[in-house]
Amino acid sequence: MENTIVKITDLVKRYGDFIALDHLDLEIKQGEIFGLLGPNGSGKTTTINCLLSLLSHDKGTIEVFGKKMSPSAYDIKREIGIVMQNVAVFDELTVYENIDYFCGLYITDKAERKKCVDDAVKFVGLSDFVKSKPKKLSGGLLRRLNIACGIAHKPKLIILDEPTVAVDPQSRNRILEGIQELNQNGATVIYTSHYMEEVEQICTRIAIMDSGHKIAEGTKDELKRMIKNTETVTIEIFELPDDVRGEISELKHVYNAAYNSEKLTVSCSGGRHNLISILDVLKKHDLSFGRVYTELPTLNDVFLEITGKALRDKED
Repeated sequence: MENTIVKITDLVKRYGDFIALDHLDLEIKQGEIFGLLGPNGSGKTTTINCLLSLLSHDKGTIEVFGKKMSPSAYDIKREIGIVMQNVAVFDELTVYENIDYFCGLYITDKAERKKCVDDAVKFVGLSDFVKSKPKKLSGGLLRRLNIACGIAHKPKLIILDEPTVAVDPQSRNRILEGIQELNQNGATVIYTSHYMEEVEQICTRIAIMDSGHKIAEGTKDELKRMIKNTETVTIEIFELPDDVRGEISELKHVYNAAYNSEKLTVSCSGGRHNLISILDVLKKHDLSFGRVYTELPTLNDVFLEITGKALRDKED
């Protein structure tokens, strides 16, 4: 049976009359890369701060590694690595000195700490920059330094909050590969991001929050099955009589069939052979058609349908 690394039960956090977390339940298993998603103001950052005991909460319990979390639970905190969205390093220290300083908060033995720092430098690909000051680094390298400072002590649980914001594609790929490597080496990861393609790429399970609630949870495939539109079929066709379009719209699993600009777009909910059924109707009426393609929903489609498409501008 999988071990539970984080267990949050009935968590409530209020700011005056505002309820930031409303009876939140969350469970993260050992070995997961757990995606925590939500629009601005959903409660993601508040959840992380409560988990780390940086914020007090009004009700509920938080357990990490099977123990109750508290501000003084230093035995638990030693096993946690934190990489927050805002880069937090010392400008007056070099790359190596920064990593050594943060690692030294957890590891006092000099030989062990040196090995951990060397491993972290190599892991994030900063071997050529160990003597550089942070101000000399590009945005991508600075993000990698931030990660190295958070994971040098080899924590069992790593929390990454928007680690790829404003970095170039090469650095982003290196960071994502590094997260997967950390996971393969035994770390459990909590990952927040606004980049849905990243979450879809690396996360083994995902929770979507809104207004302090967990409103959906599962693997990316399980989440995609929760929404109405499970497949969109598009067919380029020169002419489509209304009665044929109507026949297609009556097919099982089809909930909308629209024809505009010589293009038929069919939205399906469920079903495994929707494309074949649609093409059979066109062939029956001896209608010729051009390019045909089918699209499955992305995690971004799921996110927008579950949380709504209204713009959000609140803080977490």
